[in-house]
Amino acid sequence: MSDAATPRESPWHEKNANMTDQLTYPPIELPVIGEGVAIGIAEGVYWLRMPMGGSLEAINVWALADGDSWTIVDTGLRSTESAAAWRKAFSSTLKGRPVRRIIVTHLHPDHSGMAGWLARKQSAHLWMTRLEYLTLRVLTNDTGQEAPHEAINFYKKVGWDDDALDHYRARFGDFGKMLYPPPNSFHALEHGQRLTIGDREWVVVVGKGHSPEHAMLHCPEARLLISGDQVLPTISSNVSVQPLEPDADPLTDWLVSLDAIRRDLPDDVLVLPAHGQPFHGLHTRIGSLLEGHERRLERLLTLLETPQRAIDVFPALFKRQIDRPLLSLATGESLAHLACLRSRGLAMDEVDDAGTCWWRASDTTPTVQA
Repeated sequence: MSDAATPRESPWHEKNANMTDQLTYPPIELPVIGEGVAIGIAEGVYWLRMPMGGSLEAINVWALADGDSWTIVDTGLRSTESAAAWRKAFSSTLKGRPVRRIIVTHLHPDHSGMAGWLARKQSAHLWMTRLEYLTLRVLTNDTGQEAPHEAINFYKKVGWDDDALDHYRARFGDFGKMLYPPPNSFHALEHGQRLTIGDREWVVVVGKGHSPEHAMLHCPEARLLISGDQVLPTISSNVSVQPLEPDADPLTDWLVSLDAIRRDLPDDVLVLPAHGQPFHGLHTRIGSLLEGHERRLERLLTLLETPQRAIDVFPALFKRQIDRPLLSLATGESLAHLACLRSRGLAMDEVDDAGTCWWRASDTTPTVQA
């Protein structure tokens, strides 16, 4: 029941960047998008960029030398351009050696879109966390189906009008069109699991919030962290409540995960993100993300002094105008912030006789967490 056809950054787009100016970026040349020619990051670690279009332009994918073969981390959207880029990579970067393992950090199509294609072309095995893989299979089954009654009611409750609901019905199921059918079997990744890739050991670090069980890879020896979308240098990942799990609290999951990453991982890693450039300053970046979301929660709580629908609170959360293409992302993220306040005992929701959900500050409001 997800309507997230293309995973994007949060509508809260923070490229103004008093929040990011303390990061440092090594002088690494950017790979040309879609050319299949990689840039070396460390011995046996290569960076490619696959085309996405839109504001993000590209997704970073990583090729890890693995003996006489390769392990690939993330794959790009399903497209003829991505397929052409991978064919070029087979003969250039990968030097004709086969791909034997595909690690997908999480289910979103820019990460999983070419996994099925690569697996079949290369006879490679897919590795994902269990919940990511199973959720991916559920969402791909929406392709060709009508939008379910539960999802329509979900968006009616938040205040969508008939035009927005019709737009949702028309694009429902687009998720599955952006990826090749995933393999019918997989290897499960788990938090703390240690993978030997080539001569190095990588440790699986699982985060939550942006997706159900997002896998990152930490190599202590090389001081590298492949962070996927869990930590990005200049934008904040979208964290949304979706119709599939309407009572979820993904923002609390995300904030708790970020705090755990800052606590458990060293600050001296070179972060290899899914979007943007590799950077140093993991702890600083996490601190900025946590602080930024707490400020948004404070603004939202002030607005809730009078009852609001989820679509009414956009001005407290987003710096841009929310138009039709951003409506579902903004709605999901607004609901995530509202649910976080509810979990803290700061807000409550009530459904009126017309079936519309209204949110307001609780009568007794403890202090917003620092």
